[in-house]
Amino acid sequence: MRRPPAQPNQPPTPPTPPFNAPAARRLRAALAMGPEHVAYGMRSSYGLPYVTPDLVIAWERGAVCPSNPELTALAGVLWCSPGELIGRPRTLREHRTARGLAPEDVARAVGHELAAYLRMEEIGEWHGTERQASALADVLDLSLPDFVTVTGRDAKLADLLRSAVTTRWQAYVRPVGRFVPLDRRLLEDALQELHRDYQGQMVATLSWGGADSGSSAAGREFLDRIVERFWAAVQ
Repeated sequence: MRRPPAQPNQPPTPPTPPFNAPAARRLRAALAMGPEHVAYGMRSSYGLPYVTPDLVIAWERGAVCPSNPELTALAGVLWCSPGELIGRPRTLREHRTARGLAPEDVARAVGHELAAYLRMEEIGEWHGTERQASALADVLDLSLPDFVTVTGRDAKLADLLRSAVTTRWQAYVRPVGRFVPLDRRLLEDALQELHRDYQGQMVATLSWGGADSGSSAAGREFLDRIVERFWAAVQ
């Protein structure tokens, strides 16, 4: 059997996405390996001489997170894909890492120069045409919520949704539709539902005899999670 490929001699890169420490510990236990076995495998097979059992334990406890090369090597030793060792990805780099793709692979697939693509990963902002955005969604297998997040549209979407639930939701169907290409009726239903829930919660908070501060706190909590609530409504 062949181990998943690793690239141990790459230059240092920024840390990986949220590391799934329980998954690493569970996978190691399933292989009946101790931290010392994992450390030895990473040193001998992947050229990472500084990895010790204590470092493996620190990863599994969530005290520190492995870098991209370390994550790839750890996945190799544990006979799994890198994606099994990370939490839900959110950024461009996180999605690429989760799928075990090199930056060159993604840059080539979307038609960007490698340097330009790496810059986008570094600053966390996507720049490209609609065709390139579609290619990005395909190569990274992005869901619509993930695509909106990766392309940096979350903040603007949140602003539109907050305005929709606090004013007239009907006026925001078209603007929201520019960010999320969904059926108009589905968008209307979702915005109407969010508006109804928000206004109902505000009225209920006041009717319970709470002060304005209680109403404000409830409203802020609702609006802080507006994008999450929106995706739940459309799904």
